[in-house]
Amino acid sequence: MSTWDLKDRAAIAGVGNSLYGRRLMRSPIDLAADAIANALDDAGLARDDLDGLAVSFGSPIGADGDSIAPLLGLNLRAFTQTWAHGRFTASCIQWAAMMVSAGMANAVACLASVSFSGIKRPRMGGSGDREGAREGGGAHGQDPVYGMTSPGAGAALVARRYFDRYGASSRQLAAIPIAFRKHAALNPNAMMREPISIDDHQESRFVCEPLHLLDYCLINDGAACVIVTTAEHARDLRKTPVYIAGMQPLPAGREEFVWAYPGLGVAQQSTFDYDAGLQAVYKMADITPRDLDAFFSYDAFSILPWIALERFGLCKPGEAAAFTQDGRIELGGALPMNTNGGLLSEGHIMGWNHQVEIVRQLRGECGPRQIRDAKIIQWANAYGDSLIYRR
Repeated sequence: MSTWDLKDRAAIAGVGNSLYGRRLMRSPIDLAADAIANALDDAGLARDDLDGLAVSFGSPIGADGDSIAPLLGLNLRAFTQTWAHGRFTASCIQWAAMMVSAGMANAVACLASVSFSGIKRPRMGGSGDREGAREGGGAHGQDPVYGMTSPGAGAALVARRYFDRYGASSRQLAAIPIAFRKHAALNPNAMMREPISIDDHQESRFVCEPLHLLDYCLINDGAACVIVTTAEHARDLRKTPVYIAGMQPLPAGREEFVWAYPGLGVAQQSTFDYDAGLQAVYKMADITPRDLDAFFSYDAFSILPWIALERFGLCKPGEAAAFTQDGRIELGGALPMNTNGGLLSEGHIMGWNHQVEIVRQLRGECGPRQIRDAKIIQWANAYGDSLIYRR
């Protein structure tokens, strides 16, 4: 069986989330239970119908799958777990799609839950950070030797490189958080709904130059769940299936920097003119970028949607700054992005809340923020992984 045979063989049968908020004072497993229960109800499935689990887990803030299964009374045939990063969101869903297509499970819950309540967490990359110790200084390009002690430092490095190479500006970057905040204002799940302006963005304090406070995602508690099953099974369930038409895995290597596409010249990367070509995810789905009704991307920092747009060829290198102006990525624009408000305004659930929103958009369930007649939506990461969903 070739990889192309996986097109449309798996589908999303149900989605669910917990409440998103700060200091909810609930454990990650408690939040995960809400998200799973809501996703099962959405699909019209019972707990005993769930026989697979794929978890994005980050200690000490996330729910460990080894604990979730017994505590929630799950009886699993297939289980996998990975680190809690936005770059593993698509991976978990891809693994689930392959599990159900191979007959290893009938219904797989893919989820992440986070809870910062009551946790005094060290800086990522700093002393005592488990992830930083695991990945030799930090998973996001930070390096404490040079004073870069947070994920935002790596993203700021990319933003500075992008600004200098292409002549873009922080004022142009403000279009990203402004657009996503407009979308959040229409979303009752969103944590941040007050409108913001370019002046608000520019006057917010620098956290790590050139990134302002409003370029940074939220830190919050919450959980989100996506249930993957076969296309045939999904058609017999409660909601209209949303098919996984295209998948592209996560790349790695010397030319990859966590926040940048190859050729940008950050960290170990060479500098060259990047050519996106037609990415494998489009070939598998048998579409081109022109067929998309919306584009969702991990937005822990506002520079990342620019990188994703260019990485996947929706615009050429250096063109994302202009591409995202004048309402183009807002509802009613040519290519709406992150209609839930994104990690910048709805909440940071490692990008899992984006998957929930995509499914709801394709079902027509998003009310005032609904994209008219949405049929094909892409999740595409600055990291290089991607999913294409269709109704």
